Amino acid sequence: MVGRMPTVASSQSTQAVHEPRGLTTQQASEQRKTCGYNELPTSKPRTIFQIAGNLMREPMLLLLVGCAAVYLLLGDAKEAAVLGALVVVVIGITLYQEQKTERALDALRDLSSPRALVVRDGVRVRVPGREVVEGDLLIISEGDRVPADGVLLEAVSLTTDESLLTGESVPVDKNSSAGSEAMQRPGGDGSSFIYSGTLVTGGHGIARVKAIGVQTELGRIGTSLATVQNEATLLQRDTRHIVRIVATGAIALCTVLVVAYGLLRGGWLRGFLAGLTLAMGILPEELPVILTVFLALGAWRMSKLGVLTRNMPAIETLGAATVLCVDKTGTLTLNRMSIQKLWADGNLFDAATAGSFPEQFHELAEFGLLASRTEGFDPMETGIKQFGQTQLADTEHLHRDWSHVREYPLAPGLLAMSEVWTSPAGDRLVIAAKGAPEAILDLCHTTSEVALIIGQQVNLLAQQGLRVLAVAKAYFTPVLPDHQHDFPFQFIGLLALADPVRPTVPAAVRECATAGIRVVMITGDYPATALSIARQSGLPDTGILTGAELEAMPEAELLGRLRHVNVFARAMPEQKLRLVNALKAAGEITAMTGDGVNDAPALKSANIGIAMGQRGTDVAREAADLVLIDDDFTSIVHSIRMGRRIYDNLKKAMTYVLAIHVPIAGLSVIPIFFQWPLILEPIHIAFLELIIDPACSIVFEAEPEEPDVMQRPPRALTERLFNRRTVMVSLAQGLGILCLLLAVFATALYRGQAPEDARAITFTSLVLANLALIHANRSWSRHFFTLLRSPNAAQGWGREAESFAVQD
Repeated sequence: MVGRMPTVASSQSTQAVHEPRGLTTQQASEQRKTCGYNELPTSKPRTIFQIAGNLMREPMLLLLVGCAAVYLLLGDAKEAAVLGALVVVVIGITLYQEQKTERALDALRDLSSPRALVVRDGVRVRVPGREVVEGDLLIISEGDRVPADGVLLEAVSLTTDESLLTGESVPVDKNSSAGSEAMQRPGGDGSSFIYSGTLVTGGHGIARVKAIGVQTELGRIGTSLATVQNEATLLQRDTRHIVRIVATGAIALCTVLVVAYGLLRGGWLRGFLAGLTLAMGILPEELPVILTVFLALGAWRMSKLGVLTRNMPAIETLGAATVLCVDKTGTLTLNRMSIQKLWADGNLFDAATAGSFPEQFHELAEFGLLASRTEGFDPMETGIKQFGQTQLADTEHLHRDWSHVREYPLAPGLLAMSEVWTSPAGDRLVIAAKGAPEAILDLCHTTSEVALIIGQQVNLLAQQGLRVLAVAKAYFTPVLPDHQHDFPFQFIGLLALADPVRPTVPAAVRECATAGIRVVMITGDYPATALSIARQSGLPDTGILTGAELEAMPEAELLGRLRHVNVFARAMPEQKLRLVNALKAAGEITAMTGDGVNDAPALKSANIGIAMGQRGTDVAREAADLVLIDDDFTSIVHSIRMGRRIYDNLKKAMTYVLAIHVPIAGLSVIPIFFQWPLILEPIHIAFLELIIDPACSIVFEAEPEEPDVMQRPPRALTERLFNRRTVMVSLAQGLGILCLLLAVFATALYRGQAPEDARAITFTSLVLANLALIHANRSWSRHFFTLLRSPNAAQGWGREAESFAVQD
């Protein structure tokens, strides 16, 4: 028996033999001080003078400067000085806000930057890619984006896509170094060098970093990344369109006002000042600022929930999601696997209740351990290794002196992997295989009668929610074949592992149902296992489809089945793309999770692509809109809740801004035609723009979510922020306040009060009306007086700003 041959090290020992220790933390720190960070040159941050120069081209500041110049021409130096001081204050506040926003975005970019697995102080740790230094020991595997140039010390079936550097789209094979340490140019099979920016398309390996940053091949090509500009989102384009329309109308109206003032009152210079005042009152220049603040702070708030935003449009789309397609392992479950039961030769062993480990199951545990990667971090393999090393301790079944020869990885058409070992005697090769039961049975060429008996046992274990793997063995002496099918495998038994459902998942699934969002589970597990986990998660029992059934199903039939099926089992990653496209064709707004290289097309195609932050590959993260830091399904639900809140509050803020500009514009233009004294001077509007509007924007951004935010169906993706209802509500609110203020001003004049007193009363009424308008728009579903008892962290500061404006 293999277990009695002289005995490779356990996983820990093997890692120590095959993997050098790497740098120490102190050595890495010293290298970073000497050579800098591993990053390409990016666009230089703008200086204060550059930001100030850009600000001076903003319409509101130009209008303030224009008003100050007119006051100087009129001989009113006091008013000109006040407006000039306001220009300085506005620039100071804007500089502070821009720097704060940039710091928040920089922090988010740092969080979402690619991570690298390196060996520091003899321990594998994940660090930001920019912190990799020359001499680091780099661990790479399928789906990783290589962070630096290096030479391979080990390579197991390793292939990389170097098209970024060579233009050749075919992946190239890699071999371990034969002793040459001088870096060579990329391209061609058989190289022992890897290059920054390339993609690992298969296998895994260990490399020593030779060059970072601008010293890499990618760094030598150029610095074109520094010139890349972010594309404007739908909301930004929508907002700019509205601003352009209003600005065009404002210019026309201001021209009419200047001409009317000159003809009716004869003071053309004063008429020009009145026109500038009207322009200041009409232009909704706060809209782009509000949008930027809401999206930046929204992304920051979502990062606090464990969700990183890579693409801003995802925040706009979240509230419209109708279907969540999620992985089972690690998303709905804890991704902490442990062996619960073993089955061999018709006997069942329950690890949770049984006592000592019987000899008849030793070979099954032994070959399960041999079929696992020594350096793997997969939770399933970790569970197998923990069980095997514990139960087989002090036995001849742990082979501490065997050598690893080769790995046969999982393939799309064969859900099984094999590890090849040799003993010190080297008289024959030992092959251990594990994988999906049907794949292992196929490798073993079992009879239909035996396959039926094993299949029944697999089904019994899977119905308990356990993940079932089959284990097989083979012995070989000639040259290793290219395919696993060429080995004479013998079936050994079944390993059943438990991966508990996250405790928070059932409540989150119920919340999705209440919010009109359907949860669809996609897994590569056995159908019975998938159904058991689905029931534990709270998914409705509406049937199941397997990947094979999905592949053979016509498009029309698939569209019909998708409306009812919530569980897809034995699904291959590439089949996710068909699911996404089918759901979109059925009119669903789809969010899709993924972690592997093959998941990238589906993530890119989905309305919202969500990558796993812990177990996900760099390729999946780059293709996704959102990244889950903790891989938890509950974080997705929290992000949808936050997305709906952000959109609701943004709409309230936009409605308020449009509404408050109606009375400001009306009070600027109506007195001209009624031969009344002017109500608003430029300084009044400047105070309103400088203090009240920013304060209110902060109040709306900090407004808690509506009570029914997750109790209403998703909004239509075609719904525009500035739709007819929003504009009508804004106009109704603004016209109501305008009529009230005109009545106040007219009443004051009718009672014989001086124009200055009437103006003061009207302006004070405008400030109070503005405060009421803010309060009224804080919620469109709660009563006005209920809101008085609802806290808002920023409203107190907003009230202080209002009071200051009134006193001034």
